[in-house]
Amino acid sequence: MSEETQTQADPSPTLQDSPPLSLTSEEIREAIKEVIDPEIGMNIVDLGLIYDVLPNTETGIVDVNMTLTSPGCPAGPEITSAVWMTVKRLPGVKDCEVKLVWSPRWDPQVHASEEARLYLGIW
Repeated sequence: MSEETQTQADPSPTLQDSPPLSLTSEEIREAIKEVIDPEIGMNIVDLGLIYDVLPNTETGIVDVNMTLTSPGCPAGPEITSAVWMTVKRLPGVKDCEVKLVWSPRWDPQVHASEEARLYLGIW
């Protein structure tokens, strides 16, 4: 008598099950606003730390080019990880690549929103 083996389907979703990426750069940027710079207490989008958000609707991969307030920012790993986790959980995102760039150098007078400049006391 032979023993038959039954396999159960894995109920967890796979990458093929996820919806296609249809979010725009602006929608993803809006989601990233929940990431707060712990030293300044303001979201990193309004601070101007996010330079580019580049979603690829064919692959589901989102590239984020960002900077930090300084190259030696002690919160850098925490901030970049938070960006990755925030983007990765969005519908249709299969992967996220967060790239730190240092050019152009962050300048709050140039990159920060008006609200952030007021918060920072920059007129």
